[in-house]
Amino acid sequence: MSEENTFGAFVVGFAVGALAGAVASLLMAPQSGEETRQVIKEKAIELKDKGMESFEETRKKAELAYHDALTKAEELSAVTKAKAEELGVTLKEKAAEVKDEVKDKVEAAKVDVKDAVDKTAADVKTAVDQTEKKVQQTLKP
Repeated sequence: MSEENTFGAFVVGFAVGALAGAVASLLMAPQSGEETRQVIKEKAIELKDKGMESFEETRKKAELAYHDALTKAEELSAVTKAKAEELGVTLKEKAAEVKDEVKDKVEAAKVDVKDAVDKTAADVKTAVDQTEKKVQQTLKP
């Protein structure tokens, strides 16, 4: 943005300087009033034409810069969209892997718990059987 302001200020300064130089040279020139008015008129037309050319040139440069910025923004948008989609796929894959790992660990834990319950049940049954035997032995006359 500051580059555009600098260029615009340069163009305005150039035009003002050229106009001041043209007026000064006309006022100092040894010509009649009619000739001076004619020269001023020609210089004004010339400056107007140069100003229009500068304006058109600046407008074209601005349009090119706008289109370049728009193209770059579209390219950046496409790249960002592709990266986001890629990241989404990667996240889905990682989530599926974690889900599978957790599922496997839960299944393994279920087996471990079942084994522990079965062992505890067997130990309890053994303890109950032994206790029954002792009770029966104690109750026998």
